[in-house]
Amino acid sequence: MEFVFAKINVPHEHSFITRRLVLSENNPKIHSHKNYELNLIISGSGRRIVGNNISGFEAGDLVLLGPNLPHCWEVFERENESPPTCIVIHFDEDIVGSDLFNLPELETVKELLNRGNTGLFFKGDKIAVVKERMEKLTQLKGLESYIELLYIFKELIQIDEKESLSHTPEYPTNYLKDLDQLKDVYEYVFHNIQDGISLKAASDLLLMAPGSFCRYFKKRTGKTFIQYVKEMRISIAAKKLAESEKPIAQICFESGYNNLANFNLYFKSITGMTPSEYRKRFR
Repeated sequence: MEFVFAKINVPHEHSFITRRLVLSENNPKIHSHKNYELNLIISGSGRRIVGNNISGFEAGDLVLLGPNLPHCWEVFERENESPPTCIVIHFDEDIVGSDLFNLPELETVKELLNRGNTGLFFKGDKIAVVKERMEKLTQLKGLESYIELLYIFKELIQIDEKESLSHTPEYPTNYLKDLDQLKDVYEYVFHNIQDGISLKAASDLLLMAPGSFCRYFKKRTGKTFIQYVKEMRISIAAKKLAESEKPIAQICFESGYNNLANFNLYFKSITGMTPSEYRKRFR
């Protein structure tokens, strides 16, 4: 798996696009883009990565993603299961700042989209209504499609059960400017997380001294490099807890921790659950 910054092209004559997509079973990529995304799983199941959250997904799951939030839908291959498909709406990243959304009547919509910056997972029976409207939206164009989108926002606001998926903060404005350099660092961490991360090796990727690199990384991402590595280790540990029956102590060491107590403490601070509580969600 790799990290990719994707560019979702929304035609200039539109403020959003709606598509029905088939989720790929081969080489899923963790990616991000500057658009908002509303993703409804129609069929299939697998593992969802949003920021530093790793959890399972299944048909009926509805998630709102803010701009530049890394995410991935990793499909489970299962016999006699329908092809994994989803309906995706990508909104222009400037939609919240448009004159229309500055109307007092749409303030709650702006608040909803802002909550998507950490990934928002919707639950409950009302999702069925959103599904019907998203299905309908794939067939509409022009003003009718925009009116239908507003109805979808209205339904989303009325869903009481919402869960923030990630603790990843909103990225600073200058994040995009330096994304090409940061991608090299992200890929290095992702591919070496279990074997050991070297601050010097990460610094060398950007031709910087370690001290300069640490200041650069904090300024560009809003977190220290050490904090980022720790969060990635917890993500790896969460993946292993969900996938395997390995003892928690073994997963602790395979994720780069050498102290079980510290691992348990940090895991709970990131996920809100102990490792054993997290594992029970997948049993």
